[in-house]
Amino acid sequence: MCGIVGYVGITPAKDILMEGLAKLEYRGYDSAGIALTDGTDDLQVVHRVGKVAELASVVDSMDLPSCCGIAHTRWATHGRPSEENAHPHRDCNGRIAVVHNGIIENYADLREELKSQGHVFASETDTETVAHLLEQYYEGDLAEAMFKAVDRLQGAYGLAAICADQPDQIVVARKDSPIVVGTDGSASMVASDMVAVMNFTRDVVFLEDGQIAVLSSDGIRYYDAPGHEVHPETTHIDWDEQAAERAGYPDFMLKEIHEQPRVVRDTLAGHLRDGRIVLEDLTLTSEELAAIDRVCIIACGTSYHAGLVARELIEKWARIPTSVEVASEFRYRDPIITSTTLVIAVSQSGETADTLAAVRLAREAGAKVFAVTNCMGSRITRESDGTLYVKANMEISVAATKSFLAQIVCLTLIALFLAQERGRLSEEEIDGLYHELCKTSPQIEKILADTSAIEEAATVLEHAHSAMYVGRGIGATVCNEGALKLKEISYLHAEAYAAGELKHGPIALIDEDVPVVAVVTQSPTREKTISNIEEVLARGAHVIAVATEGDTEITKIAEHVIYIPPIDDSFSAITASVPLQLLARFVAKARGCDVDQPRNLAKSVTVE
Repeated sequence: MCGIVGYVGITPAKDILMEGLAKLEYRGYDSAGIALTDGTDDLQVVHRVGKVAELASVVDSMDLPSCCGIAHTRWATHGRPSEENAHPHRDCNGRIAVVHNGIIENYADLREELKSQGHVFASETDTETVAHLLEQYYEGDLAEAMFKAVDRLQGAYGLAAICADQPDQIVVARKDSPIVVGTDGSASMVASDMVAVMNFTRDVVFLEDGQIAVLSSDGIRYYDAPGHEVHPETTHIDWDEQAAERAGYPDFMLKEIHEQPRVVRDTLAGHLRDGRIVLEDLTLTSEELAAIDRVCIIACGTSYHAGLVARELIEKWARIPTSVEVASEFRYRDPIITSTTLVIAVSQSGETADTLAAVRLAREAGAKVFAVTNCMGSRITRESDGTLYVKANMEISVAATKSFLAQIVCLTLIALFLAQERGRLSEEEIDGLYHELCKTSPQIEKILADTSAIEEAATVLEHAHSAMYVGRGIGATVCNEGALKLKEISYLHAEAYAAGELKHGPIALIDEDVPVVAVVTQSPTREKTISNIEEVLARGAHVIAVATEGDTEITKIAEHVIYIPPIDDSFSAITASVPLQLLARFVAKARGCDVDQPRNLAKSVTVE
């Protein structure tokens, strides 16, 4: 979380930094700040609480000609949102400024040590410790000070620092937190996400853990942890710049929901050849695949829900026992992982701290790890045995939509691949299932063509104090994600339950003020779900049903019915999720919420 951007070159840095912050605001928006060198013994630093616009309202009117600076938009971890806690943070003399993404785990001990040596702290943050460490070690070379400072740090960090004594230089360091740098020969940039540098350059370097980079207008020098100069590989980014713009939609969330048909098509493209599923980046031998006796999916949040769908499909098609683990719990419960376990790590950003920690634990136990992520060059891609990229392109809205569907598609391909390699499905069956999966893209387009029934259904939830989502089988996993979306962006409490569990406790909550959203598509458990709907109707609940086209029976019991096209039940999670995304958005808009930047949340969770 948090967004970092820095620029050093031959043109004034202010506007470039503010433009970068605006693109990174989805990573944090509690406060923002900017620091610029001006060729004197001081740095020009401005902080503001709130969104980047608050900072821009001040900075835009200031005369700031400096060509070197760093900026930051914050998601609070240590210390409340305030100007004192906003980055950049400075040392005692105001000559060094630093911005940081991550958490310094030993900051309290370092803080006490530095205070005992006379350093005076002005904030509650862990980041300010780094500024004072740099001051402690600075002897005329900021890069040397950075080497010594990071050697003392424990935890995760992406750091960028400037010094008044070296006004044309930015020093950058990374450990377990994304940092991308690039140069065009006359200027250099750093950011915590490549969206902030795409207009500047498409040729970037993703720093590895322990690396330090020194940016100047002449270019960038790279060093490994021992201090030896290295020459890392440059990655070319070919994402469309327009992907970061709303393209006429009122918010990024709606735009990204409407991009889902393309995302599904792009993610599927090229993975069926001669009747066989091809996953070229899954680097497991036939013998290793045959030896797999268990699959463990590790993920957080929305990615966890995609994993729940995958469990159904892997067990159904490949007949391999599969568990889905919350990454933040996985590493602390002494999990049973062996060399014959296939671990699938799912992370939209590829930098999720809990998931990365779980990946490392799994690899230490000898397991093979396969990553599913949206971000090329992210940490998880370099710590796994293979990667399947979701083709969601940039996702700006904090609440995941298109990346979720793309994750389900990727995981479905993995399930088909495992079934194929273990001889559980014939080529004819694989071919048929793949082409059925391909139908979901035009079906999503059909759902998006007329959303009036969804908008009307949202009126039932607008003034509710809580909501219940129920379904069975894959429908139950869809409900988990639907309830999460409603909570994330509308701040309306919602819970999801397997419909058969209602009578075991949750039905006590049901009354006319607790609407029920039921996923009751054509499936082996449809009749059972209808019986459960009758149970909540008897308690006075208003019912919104997501059902399959042609199901007229459901109209007799549900107050609102949202139809989706018929599809094999195995793929219903893809299409049934779309109306629930839209339902959450309509409710949030009616309640006056910011659907792109919900409170207390950030896009990339890079801290535990």
